[in-house]
Amino acid sequence: MSHDSAPLVVVMGVSGSGKTTVGRLLARRLGVPYAEGDDFHPAANVAKMRAGHPLDDTDRRPWLEEIARWLAGHADSGGVVTCSALKRRYRDRLVSAAPGTFFLHLDGSPELIAERITARQGHFMAPELLRTQFADLEPMGEDEAGAAIPIDGTPEETAALAHAAVTSP
Repeated sequence: MSHDSAPLVVVMGVSGSGKTTVGRLLARRLGVPYAEGDDFHPAANVAKMRAGHPLDDTDRRPWLEEIARWLAGHADSGGVVTCSALKRRYRDRLVSAAPGTFFLHLDGSPELIAERITARQGHFMAPELLRTQFADLEPMGEDEAGAAIPIDGTPEETAALAHAAVTSP
């Protein structure tokens, strides 16, 4: 993806795929602002996930609207935001707010991601919700601007692959 201006990127994938870590590293490499998608969730969503209940489309709507607003506000200056963006219609909503958004799908096996979720501390996402996230995941279509990035390397290696995908012609 070649840009005349700074890129606008959504780092997407299931919980535990490394969105926050890779998103921060990528934003630093690109020299653009970073936003944590989890920070856009209303308190009720966080409480629901903490209790082990998956979010439905109604729950996700205000969250996606906030992320869409952030993307639209950074369309000229560029930026990186994390957002699971599991379904095509969610990605379509984000692109409608900010055409030119590029999606980086952090892609890994359910086993690897389950291992990572179990090892992490202090996150509200209950590990048992991973199954529902994989069930909801709709891979990017060929007509969507983006790339799938394997996450089996180190965070730095994954961020380097992400950077190459965003900046390549």
